[in-house]
Amino acid sequence: MMKIAEKMNMTITEMKEMILKTSINNKMMNTTNIFGISEDLQYLIQSNMEDWVYQVQRMLADELDNYKE
Repeated sequence: MMKIAEKMNMTITEMKEMILKTSINNKMMNTTNIFGISEDLQYLIQSNMEDWVYQVQRMLADELDNYKE
């Protein structure tokens, strides 16, 4: 019985270690994914801002052209 109990304890310990390693790997992967998503969002926001600035510049240029005429 003692040998069976020891073997079960070893198996349980190994399972805990595997679960912990998997959990750490998933945390790293999730962190990497979240970081990548935030970079993508930042790029999209930056791109949209540049488009908006361009649109405003065009509108201002058009208004100035109207005043020139």
